[in-house]
Amino acid sequence: MTIQQRVEYLAVRALVACVRFVPASLVEPLGALLGLIFYVFDRPHRRVAERNVAAAFPTRSVGERRQIVRGAFTHFGRLLFALLKFSTLTPEALLSRVEFAGEEWVRLAHAKGKGVLFVTGHFGFWEIQALAHPLRLGPMAVLARLLDNRALNALLEDMRTRTGNSVVYRQGAMRRVIRLLQAGQGVGILIDQHILSREAVQVSFFDRPAATTPAVAALALRTGAPVVPLFALPLGGLRYRLVYEPPVDPPPAASPDAVVEFTQRCTDVLEMYVRRHPDLWLWMHRRWREDDGSAEPDGSMFPAGERGERGEREGG
Repeated sequence: MTIQQRVEYLAVRALVACVRFVPASLVEPLGALLGLIFYVFDRPHRRVAERNVAAAFPTRSVGERRQIVRGAFTHFGRLLFALLKFSTLTPEALLSRVEFAGEEWVRLAHAKGKGVLFVTGHFGFWEIQALAHPLRLGPMAVLARLLDNRALNALLEDMRTRTGNSVVYRQGAMRRVIRLLQAGQGVGILIDQHILSREAVQVSFFDRPAATTPAVAALALRTGAPVVPLFALPLGGLRYRLVYEPPVDPPPAASPDAVVEFTQRCTDVLEMYVRRHPDLWLWMHRRWREDDGSAEPDGSMFPAGERGERGEREGG
């Protein structure tokens, strides 16, 4: 472990210890303050967000677009603090701060006996939904990217698994996911990061081509597992509404581009939510890269793109 990684790990551990004693009424304001600090000083990611929002909402005024960008930064600060706070709550206290909508779709999907693929993006409070889900609807395995800082990764994994979920990392992921689905379990995959693998498929996201993981579509078509989109929306006061949408209809069996078509249908559901609540999405990520080959900005709390490996289709 490098000195920088050790400092990062100790800083997060100290933050977790502090947030444990922060009153619930102050968690989101403090998180918003952290996000605002990043908005002011993280110029590379702010510029990426400004370009993305301008391209996605060309008819909105400069002031409206600036408000979306600033709101996205403060949102991710709130998400971080909420995750740290929720990771210290008892299951009973956690459930008291969420409400479920559409959980019948999850039960019906599981009743098919083929497992369930849960899809979402870096939108809203997806980490909170992952924590609450197993307490009401049974555990799921979450596909994730292994952090370079292994100590920090272990801390994050402990948070993600404390309510019953498991984490599946890149190496050998698809084989393990297939086994989980065959066992009737749920698997959660994020579908909104740029994929550097040659296996990525191009779909339309905000009317622009976006390299997207084919994993969800390929798995669903291979196993017959239903695909259920899920989203977590803020209600205020550190409370959240966990929404489960009806399963995404698969394309006709004879479709020559079934994987692309299925991936597009899943992406369309995510885009619908992002258009409704644009300040809750990760505009700081270079989702569209048809313009140039520049790298993702470094040194921030925001996720970077996923790099696929030969023979593995993945989400992150």
